[in-house]
Amino acid sequence: MISIALYIVLGGGLLALIFAFAKTRWIKRQDLTNPMLREIGGHISEGAMAFLTREYKVLTPFILLVAAFLAIGNQGALRYQSLAFVLGALASALAGFFGMRVATAANARTAQAAQDKGLNEALQVAFSGGSVMGMSVVGLALAGLFLVLFFGVSAFGMDEATLSGTILPLGTAFSLGASSIALFSRVGGGIFTKAADVGADLVGKVEAGIPEDDPRNPATIADNVGDNVGDVAGMGADLFESYVGSIIGAMILGLTVTGASEIRVKLMLLPLLVAAVGVVASIAGTLFVRTKHDSDPQKALNTGSFGAAIAATVFVFILLYVLIGNDTFGNGTGMFHVFGATIIGLAAGVIIGQITEYYTGTDKRPVVSILKACETGPATTIITGIGVGMRSAFPTVIVIAAGILGSFLLAGLYGVGIAAVGMLVTLGIQLAVDAYGPIADNAGGLAEMAELPRSVRKITDSLDAVGNTTAAIGKGFAIGSAALTAIILFSSFKDQSGLQMVDITSTNVLVGILIGSVIPFLFSALAMNAVGKAAHEMIAEVRRQFREMPGILAGHDKPDYRRCIDISTRSALREMLAPGLIALISPILVGFLGGTQMLIGLLTGVTITGVGLAIFMSNSGGAWDNAKKMAEANVDGRSSDAYKAAVVGDTVGDPFKDTAGPALNILIKLMSMVALVIAPMLKAFWG
Repeated sequence: MISIALYIVLGGGLLALIFAFAKTRWIKRQDLTNPMLREIGGHISEGAMAFLTREYKVLTPFILLVAAFLAIGNQGALRYQSLAFVLGALASALAGFFGMRVATAANARTAQAAQDKGLNEALQVAFSGGSVMGMSVVGLALAGLFLVLFFGVSAFGMDEATLSGTILPLGTAFSLGASSIALFSRVGGGIFTKAADVGADLVGKVEAGIPEDDPRNPATIADNVGDNVGDVAGMGADLFESYVGSIIGAMILGLTVTGASEIRVKLMLLPLLVAAVGVVASIAGTLFVRTKHDSDPQKALNTGSFGAAIAATVFVFILLYVLIGNDTFGNGTGMFHVFGATIIGLAAGVIIGQITEYYTGTDKRPVVSILKACETGPATTIITGIGVGMRSAFPTVIVIAAGILGSFLLAGLYGVGIAAVGMLVTLGIQLAVDAYGPIADNAGGLAEMAELPRSVRKITDSLDAVGNTTAAIGKGFAIGSAALTAIILFSSFKDQSGLQMVDITSTNVLVGILIGSVIPFLFSALAMNAVGKAAHEMIAEVRRQFREMPGILAGHDKPDYRRCIDISTRSALREMLAPGLIALISPILVGFLGGTQMLIGLLTGVTITGVGLAIFMSNSGGAWDNAKKMAEANVDGRSSDAYKAAVVGDTVGDPFKDTAGPALNILIKLMSMVALVIAPMLKAFWG
């Protein structure tokens, strides 16, 4: 049964990769005849791939160092965790590489399609570019898990003790490798993109009075590069490790339920099989993404997402009927309880997306309140935006809490685990919709830089406006999945470390909670300060170019785009290390110096604080961004003080929503994953 399940998972992974390959070839065949689009798109692609290559070179020694630690710190078969860790890092890096390479090819072709063919064709190119990212993530994740688990089963057997003590720990190491790449990709990409964005906004828009995507703006190419390294490669790596982490965590919990050995093995395999059928549902959902001239592209994307969710619901029910049938575990828990928990996770993800859309969407009351506050200056703009972000955290956390409670009541801790998998079951299309955003954003910038007709810009603006909302929804979805994944990971850590009971009134636990509760603030501070330092360099460079080459603003001289890209790259690679090391080292130090009880407290504190802070920062930034978009729509008011206040609010929100906020959800998962990987070492160390 285990071997058959693994081959099904391999089939799902290969299907996703074949789909991604077919979409890549289709995108490359699309026309790109405009010489300006080809030239500027080439600059963006070159800058994005150069950054990613340099980032991976910087991370390679770190990956090898952690692999050596796992090889030396473990004994026997667990030493293979080092190889699984490297494979996880490689798979995550490849997913980002493939996704971003296609995204930077799709942006110019989206603008070309908007000019030559219209709205639906442009939507198809942009969404297809995003679907390559989505399907690459799920395909490489499932193929990687197959390799790790198949190797473990072939080398060490498949009895329950071996599955629990050897094979699944190899899976956690694979997930840790993915998490490590995700954190640095998210933080590094966020620093890169926001340094460029701040420079382009403050000097270009506010001081020089030119549009953000004006080719005279020296930071504009770096800004477009940053959209890809932050919101395509970074988000892809983020959800790659959420996907893998939720599957592995739920598999571990499956072996801990009370029941016959056969049902425990089935429950262990179920998360893998749910992910495999999710690939089919995601591909089916992509077929519904169609729109008409002058229609809202958001409706087309929603139709695809909801279609995939409905298909996944049907497929999961059939899967449960075939795999579990009338079998029960615990106190009579059966397939309908597990199905209910899975659907709760899926529904919670959809609801979180709707809440995020309400608090960050254009023309919605919270964003309109920020736009109104712009009339009285930057101070009220920032105050109102902070209030919107703080308020948005409450309903989002209530949904997460309700999802945890409901799934637990249905199927215990395993229910929470399978709910996390359910939330990510249609990740292929969810990530496609998210990655669509930066492609559409780039297409709009390229249309302006290439001076395409206003009718083209109208199409790309409609795609871009939807992209802002899908990006915000994607971040909300990522945070929700992070909360569920982190909970099942540190629940799995409790089992793997041998802890029977945790007393929250214990001094060690309380100290751990206190330390954990401030780590998200320290992490965010380092990320925000990194953006501030990089932005300072960028602002100085843009001002220098305008001062020393006055022909730039007159349209006679060409800006030095490469210099701005290099500033963002160097700053991102230099500043991303400190936040990343905090996430990796703090669980190890607390675990070996304070013990497993203190480490449980640390994970509790960082999860509780990190989830709320991430929601607040991401939604504040998204609301400020769309308030600025609404202000921009008033062409006559672009020189007004209210518009400048909106730009300042958006500039403050940029590192909130694209650097610190999204990286926090990786922080809480990565710390739990580190704890889970070192659990056997801690058990041996503390006896």
